[in-house]
Amino acid sequence: MTVELREVVPEDLPVFFEHQRDPLATEMAAFPSRDRDAFDAHWKRILENPSLIANTVTVDGVVAGNVVAFERAGRWLIGYWIGREYWGHGVATRALALFLRLVLTRPVYAYVAKHNVGSIRVLEKCGFTVAETPPPGEDGVEEYLMVLAR
Repeated sequence: MTVELREVVPEDLPVFFEHQRDPLATEMAAFPSRDRDAFDAHWKRILENPSLIANTVTVDGVVAGNVVAFERAGRWLIGYWIGREYWGHGVATRALALFLRLVLTRPVYAYVAKHNVGSIRVLEKCGFTVAETPPPGEDGVEEYLMVLAR
């Protein structure tokens, strides 16, 4: 299995849209899916923002997800979404490790739901540690803010 990163192209977006509609994935990420219009507007903002880094994750040439880095409130944050069919095969860990070679800013942070054990493990394998345990949001979701300091 070959995991690679490449620039996001418009043909990737329908796959990303379906990934974020997966009820189990949204439960694990503690992030609601967007309807088509909101999704398209979100990705339009991402692709038009020159300060963001966004890559498509491929497995053997097939779109498997995406990984992004962006600045919010003076912190660089990492986010990723991998299609459920690729869970448990090391795809997220490999993709994030590759991406961290492109994002040279340190420290870099990631929010992760406390119940998302798989994603916590991906972040730990890539060198992230828990930096903070923010209070639950209005939605009641408990998260960790993890950091890669080096």
